Amino acid sequence: MGMVEILGYAASIMVAISLTMKDIVKLRVLNFIGCALFTAYGLMIDSWPVVLTNGFIACVNVYFLAKMHRQKKTDNVVTAS
Repeated sequence: MGMVEILGYAASIMVAISLTMKDIVKLRVLNFIGCALFTAYGLMIDSWPVVLTNGFIACVNVYFLAKMHRQKKTDNVVTAS
């Protein structure tokens, strides 16, 4: 088994583990890592559908993680007032 296959399996495992998380932040972080690995895997095997789909999902995860982080900061400011 070569490095490309190992990367593909690692990506699959990360995405699968992410879907078992109850905490949405942990889910999104692990899913982002899995999608980033799948994007690299797609580049290595020259599969643009894999690259585009997982690249998009990785961006969606980053967007929602940033949004949740901003919301948490806003909630902390409101409760501290």
